[in-house]
Amino acid sequence: MDAENTLLLELATGAVKIKLRPDLAPQHVARIKELAREGFYDGVVFHRVIPGFMAQGGDPTGTGSGGSDKPNLPAEFSKEPHVRGVCSMARTNNPNSANSQFFICFDDARFLDSQYTVWGEVTEGMEHIDSLPKGEPPRSPGKIVSAKVAADA
Repeated sequence: MDAENTLLLELATGAVKIKLRPDLAPQHVARIKELAREGFYDGVVFHRVIPGFMAQGGDPTGTGSGGSDKPNLPAEFSKEPHVRGVCSMARTNNPNSANSQFFICFDDARFLDSQYTVWGEVTEGMEHIDSLPKGEPPRSPGKIVSAKVAADA
């Protein structure tokens, strides 16, 4: 395990380990690590959880329309497939609008390939993502208790 490129999410339901992929998206990985180190994601909910598709979080307002105060990121699209456990950045219709929101795929979502920036993959604890409350938004959304870079944990 590369501790500098491993993200540890603590959810109410358990721990999730994500392998970061700076080889695919160096600017997005740097942003995720920067925000995690600032405590930005701590207490943030998964505001959009669609069974068979994905769980989306990373918006401090919990509405799906917020982000960090940092500038949006330019797209770093790759051929990496959107399959179960893949972590990718959410964005508006503008490809260069990713900021802090991300999603984790529950299942194959290959129609997103080359249109969203893949920055990581869940290596442990996917069952905890699976057990997040469902909805858009969920009635009682699951939240990130803490997000840390493993090197700092």
